[in-house]
Amino acid sequence: MMQSSFNVNNRRSLGWWNQGDTKPELGYQAVGKSILRVAHPVLLLNLNDQIAVGSGGTITIGDKLSLTPEGIPLWGYCPPLHPENLGSAYFKKMHHLRYAYIAGAMANGITSIKMVSEMGHAGMIGFFGAAGLPIEEIEAAIMRLQREMGHLPFGFNLIYSPNDPELEAAVVDLYLRKGIRLISASAYLDYTLPLVYYRVKGIYSDNNGNIICPNKIIAKVSRIEVAKKFFSPPPEKILVQLVNQKLITRQEADLAKFIPLADDLTAEADSGGHTDNRPAISLLPTMLALRDRMVSTYKYKKPLSVGLGGGIATPYSAAAAFAMGADYLVTGSINQACVEAGISEAVRQMLAEATQADVTMAPAADMFEMGVKVQVLKRSTMFPLRAAKLYELYNRYNRLEDLPDNQRTILERDFFRCSLEQEWKRIIDFFAKRDPKQISQAEKDPKHRMALVFRSYLGRSSTWAKTGDPSRKIDYQIWCGPAIGAFNEWVRGSFLEKPENRKVTTVAMNLLFGAAVQTRTIYLRNQGIELPISFNQFSPMELSNIITLLNN
Repeated sequence: MMQSSFNVNNRRSLGWWNQGDTKPELGYQAVGKSILRVAHPVLLLNLNDQIAVGSGGTITIGDKLSLTPEGIPLWGYCPPLHPENLGSAYFKKMHHLRYAYIAGAMANGITSIKMVSEMGHAGMIGFFGAAGLPIEEIEAAIMRLQREMGHLPFGFNLIYSPNDPELEAAVVDLYLRKGIRLISASAYLDYTLPLVYYRVKGIYSDNNGNIICPNKIIAKVSRIEVAKKFFSPPPEKILVQLVNQKLITRQEADLAKFIPLADDLTAEADSGGHTDNRPAISLLPTMLALRDRMVSTYKYKKPLSVGLGGGIATPYSAAAAFAMGADYLVTGSINQACVEAGISEAVRQMLAEATQADVTMAPAADMFEMGVKVQVLKRSTMFPLRAAKLYELYNRYNRLEDLPDNQRTILERDFFRCSLEQEWKRIIDFFAKRDPKQISQAEKDPKHRMALVFRSYLGRSSTWAKTGDPSRKIDYQIWCGPAIGAFNEWVRGSFLEKPENRKVTTVAMNLLFGAAVQTRTIYLRNQGIELPISFNQFSPMELSNIITLLNN
């Protein structure tokens, strides 16, 4: 154990500092400046019983024999912590990243082409929000990003679609045909044939016997039983189906038995959209422990990474995530309020005014009949209450014709703004092009017909929010977690308070740089250094100022 060399004012020193070309600076202002220079070490000194900061020179830790008369007692030491060193070096290497930071996929193209591009050029990664979009729009986004990004990292979303498995299969076929090598798999409850097909297609063994899997999956999961499936090899029964359908070869199926379905898994805590509202502080350690067990069980040759999403909104939550062992971070709700988000200006303003209590759970459009819910903004919108009303009516009645007259009047006047018969005709036109089987099923099953009508309101509400339809503002469905409230509180009074100043890379670098600063501050505190209360606060900084501090 390291021995301290002396004791002054009840503070034990770590060793000694010998001055080089630069003299020490006195006072806590110098300490604050030193902590912000995260690419350099912090050297806190006892200079005539006053706190001072050293720069350059040499330090000796716990070695009395090397003391010189000019040596100054070293009170505290903190190593450099550049934001690019936060998180897993392996994860960053595998995905060609500078920073262990992901802009998560938000459906309907909210995580837009522009946002994905900005993230990739900044050394991070963004996932285009393909969920809810027609195949043609997804293909157009692929072509544009491939043209603009070159070898820079980016990915696309694949969402669990139990009510539309044909669409999920079509999206996977598109990704394979267009060479999309990285997807974010979200909202999955079980294996699906398209998901496994994407993962194992093209797998091979190189000359050294290493299994190479060209298609990578980053799964977003909040349940331990689902995480086990992603950390396990693809199931044999699905591999057999794929072989029988001649989608993969027998050799590909055999190799798939030695790889996990996903190399990386995001522990999804209390997030916007699909979520189980799990607390991050207990979810992440659980997923990390599971990861370690699964690696041991299956003897995987490559590490598996676990990141954290849901609630990442400030430098303090980012620092806490890395301190708990997160290999990378995923943000969502706070990105939706950024200028690059594919959402209306009205929604960005609503998000910028939200507090942590301004969110609630509401029935999900894509899994309405299953009772699945999504987390949404409740401030300034009636959507959560109206969506809950629709689900209540769906559970109480078996067909639209059974609805009481007063309830039918409310739905037609306030929800659909047309008769239910007119709404049904609109739905027929929609599914005639997209999925005719839904109409056939509805003609046989009145309950399914009612579900399609109710889901129409839920689905269109997110479109109204995206386009900013002013006549439908009261019905906006805005996927959002409490992170937005924490972010708004943190940026209050700063330049990031205004939504027009929120750029996705500026927000990301503030979280990462701030996490490095906060980590260094805590590191010094844990050495017994008493710092002013103001040191506990990291205020948002212009991106140019952060870059200057990192380069100097």
